[in-house]
Amino acid sequence: MMMGKLPAPVRTVLRTLEEAGYEAYVVGGCVRDSLMGREPADWDVATAAQPHEVRRVMERFRVADTGLRYGTVTAVVETMPIEITTFREEGEYLDFRHPSSVAFTADLQSDLARRDFTVNAMAWSEKRGLVDPFGGAADLSRGILRAVGDPFQRFQEDALRILRALRFASVLGFDIEQQTSRAAIESRSLLSRVASERVRDEFSALLCGPGVEGVLMEYVDIIAAIIPEIEPSIGFCQNNYHHIYDVWEHTVRSIAAVEPELVPRLVMLLHDLGKPQSYTEDSEGIGHFYGHPMISTGIAGGVLLRLRYDRSLIRQVCTLVEYHDSHLFPTENSVRRWLMRLGEENLRLLIRIKRADNLAQSPDWRGRQEELRKAQEILEQVLQEKKAFSRDMLAVKGTDMIALGADGPQIGRLLDVLLEEVMSGRVRNEKGPLLALAQRIMDSWSL
Repeated sequence: MMMGKLPAPVRTVLRTLEEAGYEAYVVGGCVRDSLMGREPADWDVATAAQPHEVRRVMERFRVADTGLRYGTVTAVVETMPIEITTFREEGEYLDFRHPSSVAFTADLQSDLARRDFTVNAMAWSEKRGLVDPFGGAADLSRGILRAVGDPFQRFQEDALRILRALRFASVLGFDIEQQTSRAAIESRSLLSRVASERVRDEFSALLCGPGVEGVLMEYVDIIAAIIPEIEPSIGFCQNNYHHIYDVWEHTVRSIAAVEPELVPRLVMLLHDLGKPQSYTEDSEGIGHFYGHPMISTGIAGGVLLRLRYDRSLIRQVCTLVEYHDSHLFPTENSVRRWLMRLGEENLRLLIRIKRADNLAQSPDWRGRQEELRKAQEILEQVLQEKKAFSRDMLAVKGTDMIALGADGPQIGRLLDVLLEEVMSGRVRNEKGPLLALAQRIMDSWSL
């Protein structure tokens, strides 16, 4: 493994500090990503210089005190913001998230020793090359995520590291080392001490990772610690010929089957959580889940609100959970009616969600893929031909209804009737035929 080329502004920061007599390194995630051949999202610099010395040395650049308590200032070099942090040691973590005190040090290894995982505890400089006191490069080459030192202590210090471990496993494909894995599972109750927003951000990234299926199956106990609503679904047998997996495994497989975007993956996570509550059996012992979409919708809203997701996202996810089990017939009339109900964006998502849901069912029941493919084709045709599925797509407007003598609620009622007639194919979406029909309807109302 070799470090990629550093951006010019980062090299400028390192050289400026080194020329002033202070050791300086790029550290943490940017070193990890560079060694993996990935483009780092940002670059962090650690140095022996204390914050006031960094400000003095970097005075020709714009410098802001962005985390002075923790020894961090941010220098803007050629428009690139670069965080520069003094080597530090930390005191006790009394709230399971933040150190109670910070002490600056001139020792890089002491700084690296406080970090979470070995792959994040490496540093690199142009002068001294890679500094890797905990074997991070070897773990990186083997795809292993290992805590620095005692994993129980690392998770006691900052409980969010438990979810960070799962996120790295999902996004970067790491296997979590055995002791680190055990400590994460046994320390999961500490996640209740972490702010919902921080849990949400780590969980969202985890959910969209390519390795999400394995992580959700192996670490279901940790997921249940932040979303206890999933517990009834774990191991819940569906007793139905449509399904060969229990509710949780079906859920996980459906998550992996949909594109790695937050909204559809949240929908798949939440879409069947109402099944255990709605379960009934018929006389032949076949399981049924009548009404489970509405129960799941209520559960979904509670989960997303608690995790502080954006309200517009919550509305969208809950709408798709509500309709995920509704039948979408591969006919133009059906597609246009779903467009009227959901709009283009949500109908496209609904088709993707129904595909993923079906792919996580019994192989004998996957014939619905062809139905959904046909519905997708019809959707594209309807949109391409600009066929009406909403009032504003009609060739007449409210002002035309007013000109005919309609007022108040009559205007909307007339437009709704006209839209229904157009969508059913009984009248062309042209101004003349629509005005004539509207006049006949108004005449009938006056009788």
